[in-house]
Order: sequence, then structure tokens, then C-alpha cells
Amino acid sequence: MKKFALAAAITLAATSAFAGGMAPPVMDDKPIADAAASSSAGGIVVPLLVLLLVAAAASN
Repeated sequence: MKKFALAAAITLAATSAFAGGMAPPVMDDKPIADAAASSSAGGIVVPLLVLLLVAAAASN
């Protein structure tokens, strides 16, 4: 029983030793998105493909 109490005391002491202090949190900067990376025709490609598929289905 004494060994169990000693092991419990050492365990509690070890967990508080690794707890650390009250350091302020480190906040990462948000990445800035590059607006020039998008193409001007990016929003028209998908609707044109859908229209092409609907026209192909209607012709059958």
C-alpha cells in the first residue's frame, strides 16, 4: 500500500511539473490569397459543359 501511495504521489508531482506556465498563445498570420491566380473564364466553363451535356441528352 505504501508503494501505491508513493507511486500516486510521484505521478501527481510529475504531471504538475510538465503542466507549463501561463504563456500567451502564439497566433499564426493568415495567408494572403493571390487574386491574380484565378482566370477570367473560370466561372463559364462548368455551365457550358452542363449545357453541352443537356443538348446531347435532348438530341437522343
